[in-house]
Amino acid sequence: MTEVRPTAVASASLWERDMEVAAIVRAVDILCADRSSPGSLLVLRGEAGLGKTALLAETRRIAEARGCTVWSARGGETLRSVPFNVVRQLLQPALVSLLPEEAREYLGDWYDIAGPALGITDPGERRADPQGVCDGLVAAVRRLAERDWPLVLLVDDAHWADQETLRWLSAFAERLDDLSVLVVVARRPGEVSGESARLLDTVAEAVGGPVTNLSALTPDAVAGLTRASLGPHADAPFCREVWAVTGGNPYETNELLVKVQDSELEPAESSAGELRALNRSARGGGLVARLEQLGIDATRFAWAAAILGTGISVDLVARLATMRRDDAVRCAELLRSARILTEPDRAAGPTEEGDLQFLHPLIGSAVYNSIPDALRTAMHGIAAQVVTDSGLGAAAAARHLLQVHPDDDEELVEQLREAAREHLAVGAPDAARRCLERALLEPPRPEVHARVLYELGCATLLTAPARTIGHLRTALGMPGLGGAERVDAVFRLSQALLHNDQLEEAVRTVEAEAARHRAGPSRMRLQAVQYMWEGIHGETTSPGRTERLAELARSCTGRDNSERALLILRAFDAMAHGENAEEVVEFGDRALVNGRLAPGLGWTDSEWGIELLMMLGSSYACADRLDRAESLFAEALRAYTVAGWSGGHLALANAFLGLAYRRQGRLRDAETILRESLRLAERVGRGLPLYWSATCGLVDTLLARGHVEEAWSVAERYGFAPPYPSTIVLPDTRSVRGRLLLATGRTKDGINELEAAEKAAEARGGHNPVLAPWTVDLARALAVEDPARAARLAADARRQAERFGTDTAIGEALRCAAALETGQRAVRLAGQAVAYLESSPCQYEHAAARVEYGIAARSVADLNRGLALARSCGADGLVTQAREVLETGRGLR
Repeated sequence: MTEVRPTAVASASLWERDMEVAAIVRAVDILCADRSSPGSLLVLRGEAGLGKTALLAETRRIAEARGCTVWSARGGETLRSVPFNVVRQLLQPALVSLLPEEAREYLGDWYDIAGPALGITDPGERRADPQGVCDGLVAAVRRLAERDWPLVLLVDDAHWADQETLRWLSAFAERLDDLSVLVVVARRPGEVSGESARLLDTVAEAVGGPVTNLSALTPDAVAGLTRASLGPHADAPFCREVWAVTGGNPYETNELLVKVQDSELEPAESSAGELRALNRSARGGGLVARLEQLGIDATRFAWAAAILGTGISVDLVARLATMRRDDAVRCAELLRSARILTEPDRAAGPTEEGDLQFLHPLIGSAVYNSIPDALRTAMHGIAAQVVTDSGLGAAAAARHLLQVHPDDDEELVEQLREAAREHLAVGAPDAARRCLERALLEPPRPEVHARVLYELGCATLLTAPARTIGHLRTALGMPGLGGAERVDAVFRLSQALLHNDQLEEAVRTVEAEAARHRAGPSRMRLQAVQYMWEGIHGETTSPGRTERLAELARSCTGRDNSERALLILRAFDAMAHGENAEEVVEFGDRALVNGRLAPGLGWTDSEWGIELLMMLGSSYACADRLDRAESLFAEALRAYTVAGWSGGHLALANAFLGLAYRRQGRLRDAETILRESLRLAERVGRGLPLYWSATCGLVDTLLARGHVEEAWSVAERYGFAPPYPSTIVLPDTRSVRGRLLLATGRTKDGINELEAAEKAAEARGGHNPVLAPWTVDLARALAVEDPARAARLAADARRQAERFGTDTAIGEALRCAAALETGQRAVRLAGQAVAYLESSPCQYEHAAARVEYGIAARSVADLNRGLALARSCGADGLVTQAREVLETGRGLR
């Protein structure tokens, strides 16, 4: 047999790694070829000791030899609870080398969003949005990559990376096509579960090919390595036993050969029996026994280093192990000589602050696990104090506090609450949750307990609404929450119930709390919240609700935000039930201050939530005040973008701005922004109301454009079909679904869907023909099958439109009436529709009416004008229809 041997004696971890190294060389070559080269991702997967770290070091050597910038970071077994730990290691050195104004210039608007997570600037007053921070980190690397091209990012031990880093890494990996960056990730198989495992799988899927799975060395490779280390006289039986003892693990092979050299063991068959004992001393219990042989001080030093996990300095370890500095220096040297600790490889790039690190993560894990449980817990407590005394803050100490046994410690509870606030400020709600859940175990003092539960409920509101419900209900059942804080807790509880699809329970919760309060601001706020949740209920409405809301709003002048909220709710209720549009606009205007949103009632203010302002904008949109609707929704988009809120809030802002564009007839713009809304909504999760708004709006817009097949494809792809959410969705889901079915030739199904919309409207006590235009579509669909019913529906649509009073509503009703008629009566009605829609801000409807009138009146001029309008709107279906009639020319004048 021929021995496998590298060209020169190299690290054991690079033996038999020619294929992997060749793949790395190819990736670096592609990166360096051109600034426009696409990015690439390599994932190295293998058990501990198979050479992942050595391959990353080789990647660095190859890349730096080609003139690449290389940044690296590493996960830590005891550091998984530290948010943004790994991505901070990766990016912080490059950013802290810049002056603050330089860093701000490079990161632009993302500086204040991603900067706090990276530790280069203080957080702002508002709680950071996790998705926004993730997007900011992606943008930060994008901008830095342009400056530092060609850029290589190395992430070691990704299985121990914190969840926030993994969320960034998975998002970044998916966008590498247009980023000229090489990312190399090393991880062990398994080791993680839950969300972290899902995120690592997402990273692996982004590779675009098979993940590189490392295997153990073959017997021939181990023989070659043994002879390279001990001399060519090492005989075959001895080499074979080295392989059998180590299983071909490169790290264990290398460590065993070092011990063979240190013990001056003869590499011959006669000595092979001693290899197993030597190997045991390098791992697990054998390593611990070897550590104990170095003395109690060295053991204490190693334990303290394992507790710290990162940033291991002699001074810090001395404080934690309570030993004199000169003793600590001596212990550090002993542990270095014993190949337990080593100095960080500064040539391998920036490292965590500290003088020492464990030679291999396996050693660090073995030492940490060897510490007696009670002592380990106590040492974490001391470490937390050491970190705090060093001025690193509560968040930095939190990972140690999480390991301390509950002991009725008031100070620890306050430290964990402060750490949770720091985590929330940088966009790490999961880390905040862990801190507050641990604080509850202490437990807090009775007068503080409810506040901790309240803070926990707020921290988990968007990520775990079901758990939030339990926390807030418990908090409200305990003493300690009073006044405005209690009212806010009830509001948060109702929000969680809403997010958990328990809308009726949300309504009952605020209604019951409102009954406990006397007349005043608190009661009025709770009543407003109750009406808000009832207002977005898509299925039913409580008897007398409109009358009660009208009575409550009648005396409101808009003197505070509770009154302004009631005025907005009254405007939305009036709009939804098709009351006079001028009154709808008046109610909305009274809720504004000098035409703008009042302080405390802005898009990023948390007291009322996003739903209220969406109701205001929707009311304006349906009442033909599209200028105000567009202004409001555009303001929302700007506010969320600046604040870095790129999750559900930004998805909704895009969806409702798309609604305004669709109503204006800006169909191309509407399609673009609704697709972006749907992309954002997909990241938040399917099934939520915001997801339905984005999908329904896009289908409606595509139908208006005449792109029927694409509309059907979107509906199929994104599940736009029953069952529908219990909350109201704009545009109306059943109306849009019915129109889609009719457009695709599924007439019977379309009629059934529109009749279901009719029943839903009856359950809600009436409807607005603009908000839910099922009446006109159903009338057209029944024109042949049941003309009498179609005529009744058309007449009803006209009555409702005239009651609402907008040019758009009346014009659309007249278009429907014209479609059911023939001859001069059809021409007259179509002409009346044009007259109304010409004054409407809804240009698509005007274009459709103009084309229909041109066909009915056989007017070339009107067809040409309709064609021009359709082109400007992007209504390709109307364009085709008008052109076909003009090209045939039969009967036109």
